[in-house]
Amino acid sequence: MPDTTSAQILGFITSRFPQAGVTESEDIFSLGYISSLFAMELVMFIEKAFAITIPNDELRIDNFRTAESMTGLVGRLAGAAA
Repeated sequence: MPDTTSAQILGFITSRFPQAGVTESEDIFSLGYISSLFAMELVMFIEKAFAITIPNDELRIDNFRTAESMTGLVGRLAGAAA
């Protein structure tokens, strides 16, 4: 079962792409739904929802492939800010 962070991220993705049926460990880029515009919306959503700033050196595709990887990113950045 996804944790709260992962569930929020999955909720954002599925609100835009309900047909995707994305799971926590699925590569959202390989599903073909993600455009560069949606990728930026996803970054902005994560920053706002979790009150973090994602530095440029963390804006790597591997940090955004899965809800799990995004949850890890949020955890690292939130921990660094604390």
